[in-house]
Amino acid sequence: MRIMVIADEESKYLWDFFDKSKLEGVDLIISCGDLNPNYLSFLTTFAAAPVLYVHGNHDEKYDRIPPEGCICIDDKIYEFEGLRILGLGGSMRYSGGKYQFTERGMRKRVKKLWFQLLKHRGFDILVTHAPAYQINDGRDLPHQGFQVFIELIEKYSPKFFLHGHVHMTYGRQHKRCDKYKSTHIINAYERYVFDYEDDEMSPLKFGKIVGQQ
Repeated sequence: MRIMVIADEESKYLWDFFDKSKLEGVDLIISCGDLNPNYLSFLTTFAAAPVLYVHGNHDEKYDRIPPEGCICIDDKIYEFEGLRILGLGGSMRYSGGKYQFTERGMRKRVKKLWFQLLKHRGFDILVTHAPAYQINDGRDLPHQGFQVFIELIEKYSPKFFLHGHVHMTYGRQHKRCDKYKSTHIINAYERYVFDYEDDEMSPLKFGKIVGQQ
């Protein structure tokens, strides 16, 4: 299954210079937050793939202008062709925004998922806006990750952890791809395409950026 993840900055390659062929072969699109809702609506209009999303810390406008045709997976496990996808949007609380949470607040959200986690027997992909604590996060409070994400990964061993929030332009210390134990981690900044396969992946099969020369 080919998955395109997006976050934080609208891709000019897709939006300004759109060609429907650029989305050929993509089976699923996942937004990790902080994107214009019209951009998500645009993608779902032209893509054959469904568009899933979680909220970023700057996505309060979604309450007024929701991304049409897209599926919010915040605080739920969404199944797509057998994949169990858990969504937990938002960032660390730093200014009191609607989609900002303390560590304790994020833990409360996770605890409320206990029945879904039991029913679905875990999950295959964790989708968040913020990164996990001390795994490619920032040292400043707004960009600090959540410890509870590490605990989720350690307990359920998902194959992928997808996040945004920490822009690749912030510095070289932020990796596009990483790995924590058996879980592949992807920073979805702008866009990234990878193949989800049931067998263990080699680095070459793990993923690739499309449309950049």
